[in-house]
Amino acid sequence: MSSTEGEKQNPTTSRWRFTWEAQSHIPTLKLFLFNHTTNPKRQCLDLKIDLNPSRNVVQVNFLADGGEGISLGAPVPKILIDHESPLSFRALDDHIEVKVALLLPVDHPLVSNFDDVLSLTSDVRGNLPLDDSQVLSMSTDIEQLSSMEGVDFYCRSCSSKLTKSPIRHFVEMPSDNWQEAADNWFGGCCCSFGGVSEKLVARYAKSYMTLKGRCLLDNSAVIICKDDLLGCQFPECIGSQDSEILSNLNLGVAAIRKETTHNYLGCQVPASDTDADQICESESDSFLDTGPSLNSECCVCPSSLSENNHQCLAPAEDIKLQENQKSFLNGFLGNVFMAKSYNLSAAIEWEEFSCPYCSELLGAYPSSCGGGPLDGGVRLYKCYISTNLPVLGSNDIFKSYTLERMFANEILQNAKDELSFRTVINGLRTRDPVMQIVLLNPNSWYCSNYCLDMSSLEEPSLKVTLRAAIKVLFCDIRNSKLSLQGNIKQRPGSIDEVFMLPRQIEALMDSLVSAKSLFPCSFTLLEGFKLSSILK
Repeated sequence: MSSTEGEKQNPTTSRWRFTWEAQSHIPTLKLFLFNHTTNPKRQCLDLKIDLNPSRNVVQVNFLADGGEGISLGAPVPKILIDHESPLSFRALDDHIEVKVALLLPVDHPLVSNFDDVLSLTSDVRGNLPLDDSQVLSMSTDIEQLSSMEGVDFYCRSCSSKLTKSPIRHFVEMPSDNWQEAADNWFGGCCCSFGGVSEKLVARYAKSYMTLKGRCLLDNSAVIICKDDLLGCQFPECIGSQDSEILSNLNLGVAAIRKETTHNYLGCQVPASDTDADQICESESDSFLDTGPSLNSECCVCPSSLSENNHQCLAPAEDIKLQENQKSFLNGFLGNVFMAKSYNLSAAIEWEEFSCPYCSELLGAYPSSCGGGPLDGGVRLYKCYISTNLPVLGSNDIFKSYTLERMFANEILQNAKDELSFRTVINGLRTRDPVMQIVLLNPNSWYCSNYCLDMSSLEEPSLKVTLRAAIKVLFCDIRNSKLSLQGNIKQRPGSIDEVFMLPRQIEALMDSLVSAKSLFPCSFTLLEGFKLSSILK
C-alpha cells in the first residue's frame, strides 16, 4: 500500500484487510475481510455487501459500535465475474466471507489466454512488483544465457559484480539419477547395450566438473569455477587425513580435466590452460559418442557358453573411474538447495558462500575440513544473483527467481515424483529437523492488501491481480525432535526429508509467518500448524 492510499484511510478502516482466493477448477472467487480487533459476527451490525462494477470494487457497509457507519472497499482482481449471480456472504467470529460467482475458473484455458490475468501489477504487500508471471525454466535460462556474448553475475542485494570476466559457456547439469536412467535405457549388464551404459556413466563423471570460463546450470543454481569469482579467497585444507581426501579429489579432477580435454574431446589444449574458451564446439556430440560403434564388440561373450557361465571382458580401461572419482556419480556434488539424504556424505561439508562485499548469502560449495571447493566450483542460487544491471531489471534473466518460488517448485516436484505431501526440513550441517510443511493445495490463487476507505475515496487507485501459489500448513519442530524422528521411523514412506542451509531455512520461515497474516486467525486447521501460502 502506497503512502497516498494510506493517507486516504481513517484508523478504523486501515486495520481491515482483504484477501481474494481462488481454487483450481472451481468457478468461485472467495473474499475474506478481517480485522484482528473486531468480531464481525457481533460488532458489524446491519451488514451490507455489494459489487460495484463501475468502480471495480466490492463495497462493504456496516454499523460499528457506537453507531458509526463504516464503508470498506476491496478492489476486484482482473477475472471473468458472473455479474448476474448475486453475492453470498456471512459474518463469522473473526472475518467476513464473501463468495463471487465466476464465468470460468481462473485456470481455464480461455482465461489463461488473457495475458494480464495472472500478470503482476501490485505486490500483495504493496511493494514494487516482481515478474512472477514467467514460468521458471532451466531450458529458457540456457537459451537466453547462451545467446549473449558474455554474462557477468551480480549480487542481487548490493549490485556488486561477482565475476572477473564475462562467462561465455553454459552447460545444463544432468539430474542426480542420470546413472539410473542410463541403466534403465541401455541395460545394466556389460552384454548387449550394457557397455554403452557404463561408458556413458563414466563420461558423465568426467564431464561433471568446473572449468574456468564455463558455467553449469540446474533448476535452482549456477555452478562457476572459483577462479572466475572476483574478490574471493578460499581457505586451504588443514589436517593430514582431510588433506588427503581433498588432494585425492583434486587430483581426480585434474586427471579428468587433462584426459577430457586432450583425449575425450579431441581438442589440442595447452597443458597450462584448460579454460572453457578452448574447448571445441563438439563437446556435446563427443559426450554422446560412446567410442566403438555398436557393430564392434565392447565385450566378448562366447555364444557357446551357457547363460550361467558367460564370461565377458570388462570395458576398456580408459573409461574406468578411480574410487575418488566415483563421488561425482552419487549426487554428493550437486547444489544442495533442497538436498536429499542420498545427496549427503560424511566426508563432505557444505560451506555457505556469502557476497564478499555485503555478506549476504549467495550459495554454497562442497568442502573438507573447512577448505576451499572440493571440485573447484561454487554454487550460486538464482534467487540471490542477477545477470545484468539494474538487478531485477528487464534484462535480468533471473529476475523471476525467488527463494519462495524455487522452494514451491521443488515441493510440487516431490509431490509429483514421490507422492509425498509432507516435508521435513533439516539443517544441512546439524541434520536436525527444523520445520515441517504439509502441502494442502498445489493450485490456488490469491492477492491481498488493506481495505480502502470508500467514504472518502473518490476513485479506487489500488489494482490487484491474482497470483499463483501453493497452500501449505507449517510448524516449527525444533522443540519436538524426538517425537518427530520417531514418527519418521514409523512411517518412512510418508514423509519427505530435505536438507537446507540455515539462513535459507530462516528466510523461508519468515516468509511463511509473514504470509500467514493474509488469512484470518481461525485458519489454523490443525493443532501446532499454521496456514500459509507460497508463491509459485
